[in-house]
Amino acid sequence: MYNLIKRYMDNLTIKEVNDFAQKNNVFLSESELNFTFEFIKKNWEMIFRNPNLLKIERYKNQFSEENFLKIQKLIKMYYQKYGHLL
Repeated sequence: MYNLIKRYMDNLTIKEVNDFAQKNNVFLSESELNFTFEFIKKNWEMIFRNPNLLKIERYKNQFSEENFLKIQKLIKMYYQKYGHLL
């Protein structure tokens, strides 16, 4: 499973991140999108190994208030849905 996810993450594009966000009604500014993409690329393994290490509140100042609230809800929803697989 790890190798499959690693391959996907190695090939992840900023466009895919933006498409996912928009599909979930999160419309990121250019700086928000760049931050999100770099954060995902840099930290996905740590989060995959221990999702409890993600303290999203630390990054609140990187997003508009509206987007931050939407991102928090998305994280919670996906963790509830897929957290048991981690």
